[in-house]
Amino acid sequence: MTAPDPHPPVQAPFFVRGELIHGEAAVHRSRDLGMVFATPAIPFDRIVTPRGEVPPLLNVPTTEIIDFLVETGQRLAAPGNPFVEECFARMAATHVLPRGVIEAVARHAVAYLDRGVLEAELRASFPDPAALDGWIETTDPSGRRAEVRAFAPRLLHILPGNSPGVAIKSIAQGALVKACNLFKMSSADPFYTVAILRTMAAIDPGHPLVRSMSAVYWSGGDTLVESVLCRPQYFDRIVAWGGGETIAGLARYAGPGLQLVSFDPKTSISMVGHEALATDALLAETAERAAADLMMLNQEACAASRFQFVEGPENQVDRFCEHFQRAIARRAVASEDVRPLPRDLREQIEALRLLDEDYRVWGRPDGTGLVIRSTEPVDFHPSHKIANVVRVDRLEAALAHVNVATQTVGVAPAERMAALRDGLAAAGAQRVCPLGEAGPSTNGTPWDGMYPLHRFVLWVVNERGCAPDRSAPPV
Repeated sequence: MTAPDPHPPVQAPFFVRGELIHGEAAVHRSRDLGMVFATPAIPFDRIVTPRGEVPPLLNVPTTEIIDFLVETGQRLAAPGNPFVEECFARMAATHVLPRGVIEAVARHAVAYLDRGVLEAELRASFPDPAALDGWIETTDPSGRRAEVRAFAPRLLHILPGNSPGVAIKSIAQGALVKACNLFKMSSADPFYTVAILRTMAAIDPGHPLVRSMSAVYWSGGDTLVESVLCRPQYFDRIVAWGGGETIAGLARYAGPGLQLVSFDPKTSISMVGHEALATDALLAETAERAAADLMMLNQEACAASRFQFVEGPENQVDRFCEHFQRAIARRAVASEDVRPLPRDLREQIEALRLLDEDYRVWGRPDGTGLVIRSTEPVDFHPSHKIANVVRVDRLEAALAHVNVATQTVGVAPAERMAALRDGLAAAGAQRVCPLGEAGPSTNGTPWDGMYPLHRFVLWVVNERGCAPDRSAPPV
């Protein structure tokens, strides 16, 4: 007789257009911790909205959609939400971040479901948001008339596993453009999206918004699934978050009728001018701001800074490094996520410390934060609360290390942003902000170089021809 498994798989149900689906048809392992979780079989015939079916949200006013999203946010933030509590308990087994960090990130993300934030997003994305609710008449200089509409798309969302906040934003954005949405969850978090959708169904299980949403899981890159779903007869856009391998794998499905809108893998940097180190008080404040940017999502976020280009003589930059490491350590301990560095990373850093006089290291490889000072960026990807401070004589020297994969650039003092931003944009950077303010971003501004909602919709035109010439005499 076989003994029962002392660690049975964590259950990860699906949500399909208002219905919760349980099952153990497939067993998977989470990306970071290797924990086992079980999912139902994917109901292919139910997660795709047929082309002959009018999108459920098409004729629902955006004001009503916003009302529903705002109420969802209130319920997600309310203490004791059973779907959220159950979700966090399960995520603790599969996610690399501690439960306390996950809960804090989710609480902050709910702020996106605010009426003012959602309305600002619409105003910024559309010259006339009324195009979402109906056909907008326009006349060109020659007198030709047309009506234009931002038509509801069919979106396949590939969600990341590093932040539960992306699930909230993706659901809200899919609702604002009245899309039929299928969310592919991550193995690090196959739970939170379903918890949000269950919260919505508790408000009104038959609401068109609920009927426009499905969330399932499959292993990323599984061609047996993706070759079936990634077709223009089923979806208009693949909206993908993820690493280079994920984006490249999905790009092969893009073509006529099916576009890839990708939030590519990004890194972020800080640029610190000598003015921000001029006094002890300024230096300490700058170090705290730099630590805030580095420690976003425990350095898991795209906007989390990994390289700090600091302008000044070596002794002054070294003083900054000392304060910087202490500031990182304080945040690391407060995060409750203190894990020793992986062996290969420890060995790389130890080699730098011992063999190269151009490098200096502050801190220990115990997970409380390390600062490596160098004259050129290190040749590995700083992570696990590691900062690489690159000393430069002039901040402009950092432009040589900026490219299209550079997302956010935090600058101190803020007065130097104006002189740097054109060069940063030309090099490929997409966002410039004051040091310490890498997150959250200003509501209604572009993200990753675009206005996502404008990219999601289908822009459809109904030509009406020339207006009759009323001035001509009757025949």
